[in-house]
Amino acid sequence: MGKRIVVALGGNALGKTPGQQREVLKGVAANLADLIEQGNEVIISHGNGPQVGMIHLGMQIASGDKTEEIPYIPMPECCAMSQGYIGYHIQCALLNEFTKRGIHKKVGTVVTQVVVRADDPDFDNPTKPIGKFYTEEEANAITAKKGYIMKQDSNRGFRRRIASPKPMDILEADLIETLLKDDRVVIAGGGGGIPVIRTEHGYEGVVAIIDKDSTSEKMAEILNADYLVILTAVDKVSIHYGKPDQIDLGHVTISQLKEYREAGEFAPGSMLPKVNAAMEFVESKAGRAALITSVEKAADAVKGLDGTKITG
Repeated sequence: MGKRIVVALGGNALGKTPGQQREVLKGVAANLADLIEQGNEVIISHGNGPQVGMIHLGMQIASGDKTEEIPYIPMPECCAMSQGYIGYHIQCALLNEFTKRGIHKKVGTVVTQVVVRADDPDFDNPTKPIGKFYTEEEANAITAKKGYIMKQDSNRGFRRRIASPKPMDILEADLIETLLKDDRVVIAGGGGGIPVIRTEHGYEGVVAIIDKDSTSEKMAEILNADYLVILTAVDKVSIHYGKPDQIDLGHVTISQLKEYREAGEFAPGSMLPKVNAAMEFVESKAGRAALITSVEKAADAVKGLDGTKITG
């Protein structure tokens, strides 16, 4: 019997241009189609790090001093644009793959709003780098003119930092559920979702980028998924990564992962957010499991033949 699976794709793996993204997604679609052919219900989420940065920078350059002809486009709207643009490419790639295989399914992208807390501590100390690199002099000028928080990024230059708050709820969860019950493949939560806060007047978008693995985990929880599958550049999670005594992890429990995490085995900027999201999902309800693996191994991982499987 098929499972309900949330699959999280990385934005960095999708290329730097629309052409590159379309090419990459041909292979991704074939691997996702393998999962769907197994009879699984699939919800696809994705990152948008490079894409939303390019959109925001392009809009910023085009708008100049906020002319009437080309108005300044705020970050929530840029996030919505990236959801539509990436979702469109995933839809095309999947439908083309379905046609080749004779799979009679429809695919749809849901522009997804994700509720965050207005008092999330990350708003006071933003941690998410976005956009191009600047010299220190350029960064200081941008801060003076626009009030942006600019910080050094891995000794490569200064970049803007914006908040990355924790996701609390997904406004379109009922709509996604309805589409799944109608046998649709759903793309949702793109780029971590459009961050919104509750106000006395309703919901309002805020300048932030939510970690896509955190949003994928929250979506998997709310939609009562069986598996959260986080796709990355490696087939398995490893300890002693890149060293002669590297060990690839197959089946691992929460308690084991916690020990490895406390020992500093997972890099903060890459594997750690994926491990944290996987652990949070597994701990959210008995019987849930998470998988971390590559796109190519996703279908085998769900069958228990590859990848790193995390259970309680």
